[in-house]
Formats: sequence, C-alpha cells, structure tokens
Amino acid sequence: MHQASVRTCVARRSVLGHQLVSYCYCQPSPRPQSSAPFQTCSAPAERPQQEAQDPQQLCHYLEQNQAFLWEARGDFVSTADQPVPSCRRFAGMGNLLKVLTREIENYPHFFLDFENAQPTEGEREIWNQISAVLQDSESILADLQAYKGAGPEIRDAIQNPNDIQLQEKAWNAVCPLVVRLKRFYEFSIRLEKALQSLLESLTCPPYTPTQHLEREQALAKEFAEILHFTLRFDELKMRNPAIQNDFSYYRRTISRNRINNMHLDIENEVNNEMANRMSLFYAEATPMLKTLSNATMHFVSENKTLPIENTTDCLSTMTSVCKVMLETPEYRSRFTSEETLMFCMRVMVGVIILYDHVHPVGAFCKTSKIDMKGCIKVLKEQAPDSVEGLLNALRFTTKHLNDESTSKQIRAMLQ
Repeated sequence: MHQASVRTCVARRSVLGHQLVSYCYCQPSPRPQSSAPFQTCSAPAERPQQEAQDPQQLCHYLEQNQAFLWEARGDFVSTADQPVPSCRRFAGMGNLLKVLTREIENYPHFFLDFENAQPTEGEREIWNQISAVLQDSESILADLQAYKGAGPEIRDAIQNPNDIQLQEKAWNAVCPLVVRLKRFYEFSIRLEKALQSLLESLTCPPYTPTQHLEREQALAKEFAEILHFTLRFDELKMRNPAIQNDFSYYRRTISRNRINNMHLDIENEVNNEMANRMSLFYAEATPMLKTLSNATMHFVSENKTLPIENTTDCLSTMTSVCKVMLETPEYRSRFTSEETLMFCMRVMVGVIILYDHVHPVGAFCKTSKIDMKGCIKVLKEQAPDSVEGLLNALRFTTKHLNDESTSKQIRAMLQ
C-alpha cells in the first residue's frame, strides 16, 4: 500500500495576486495503490497546533471557489470545483521549495509615481517637514557645482610665506568658501533629521515596508529625492579636491593665529568645535552617504522595539520597486521624461549603497534581499555614458563588494 497525505492547513495572510495564501503540510495516511507519480491530499477541518518545520512537507495552495491551485512555478496541478477539495503534487517539488525558501513571489511589483505623487492627509505633516528641507537641495548642488576653490591664492601664499599681501589675499579668498562649506555641512544635519522622520513613518507597524511605500507614495518620493540628492552631492564632492585643500589651509591658518593669540572675525562664524566637525565630514569620500548611514543606524539604535528588518526591508523594497519599474516596459512608458528614468536609476543605486552600509552582511551576499544581478543588468542595458558614474558608485562606495561572500559573477559584472 502506498501512503497518501492528509493535508493539515495553517492559514497565513499574504498578498499573492490579491488572493488569500495558505500553507499546509502533509501527514501520512493509507490510500489505494496507484502508479501515478503524485501524492494526494485532502483538507481536514481542524487546524494543527504548530506548523511543519520541514519545508519538504509544505503544500502551497490558493483557495478560490473551493478550488486549489499549486504554486510550483511550472510543477503544479489544480483541481476542479468539488464538494470535498483535493489536490495533487509531484513527489519532487524543487521549484516550489525554491519559491518558499527564497520568497521570490514577495518581490514588490507596483508603480511608484516619482513624477506626480501627492501627499494624503495622513502624510501631509511629515511631507511638509521634509519638503522644507528638500527645497534647498537644488541650490546646494548648484553652489557646490560652481565651487572653484582658492587653489592659486593658497599656492602663492605658501610659496611666499613672508609676503603679507599674498597671505591676506589667500585668507580673503578662503574665508567666504569656508562659510559656504559650513552651509553644506549644516544642510547635512537637516537632511539627517529628515531621513529619521521618514524612516519612522515608512517602517512603523502595522504595515509592511511594501504596504507603506505603496500607500504613502508622496513620502516614498521624498525618500527617493534624499537619495538622489545624496549621490549627486557626493559625486560633485569627489570630483573637487579644492574643498579639502581650502579647508585644510583654513584650519592651519586658524591654528597658527591661535598660537600667536590672534582672534579672527571668521571664528565667530566657524569656531573650533564647528571646524572639527566639518573636518570629519569633508574627510569622508562620500560625506552625505556617511551622514545617511549614520542617521539610519542611529534610528535603528534609538528604536529598539522596532526590528532592524523593518528598516533594511524598507531599503530593499525601494530597490526592488525601482528595478521592476526600470525593467518593465509598461511601467517605463508611464514616465514622461528621460530625467525620471535617470532619477529612478540613481535612487536604486543610492538605496543599494545605503543598504550595503547599514545591513550587517551587506547587499552582495547570497542571503541579501536585493537582486544585485538584476539591478546591475538593468544598469548595463542603458547607454554606457549615462550609467558609468552609477556603476562606479557601486564599485567604489559600497562596503561589502569585496567580501568573500560576494559571488564571482557579481564581481565580474562590475569589473
């Protein structure tokens, strides 16, 4: 006698094509001999005290009009509408196990309207706070892009240390630049607080990160704008060595004057404590990204009752949403400009980098919830000159790319 399986069901709420998904496991029971390579299950009325721990015993079905459908990615059998529903499955269900263990069906598929999202009443208070910060972002970037530095004046002053006129010329050139750098740094502090407010809204119970991003699209758009700004700021900063040269000269001059008991008016604007904090900020290769990483980690440490997965899942979900929109023609066609496509790519890369910095094992390991191969493939399908900077950001500003846990295939894709 062959053994059949009595199916014991455990209902779990999940979203898969807007259906109620349930899981069940099978217990042996006798049935007539059959040569078919299937196991037959029938559903009992009672719910078990605990769920099966062995994934090979799991049956995955959808219930609709008393019909059961096996989700086995090709290896499935569905049953007709019968008074006593029954189902069959292949003895070997590798595809189903892959679905269950890797949660492939959980990748979010929805359109996040980066162009037209407007706040609901529930979002408006936080949205207004973040909007007040972001309204200065474009002027910050324009100011940084126009930053030329005081290189010639500093060089002349260093080469002629006894020429008072050249010393004064260099000092007068550097001081306004330091005030500008202070403005950039103070904006990073405002951005840090804004990100923490957003994370609080996008990770709080009872909704999942996917539900938050889909329901609160105006806040999701502001989160994307913060990441977009961050990558653009850091890219401009990395290409401008004058920033650190100017600030180093400023600090050396201040220290020399302090030794000589001289007080300069600029110290009322940028005192020693502020100069120390600015020095640490600009010493980073990607200072804004470092600010967001610190803000995220601070948010996690301050909210000990909130699982860290809520925060990292918010980041991985945003990455998946961007990737799906970029690779799905139906979604891409809804963007009205190429700038929005570039915005979406930059946000995707920004979230990957942030996730890689705040997640304990990063974005590149096999257990990562980010489809790194898919994301890199999407980027490489674009015009090379438009994405080379983004690929370089993945190569040089991530934290775990060169870890042993990173697959050779992903490393090869980024070479």
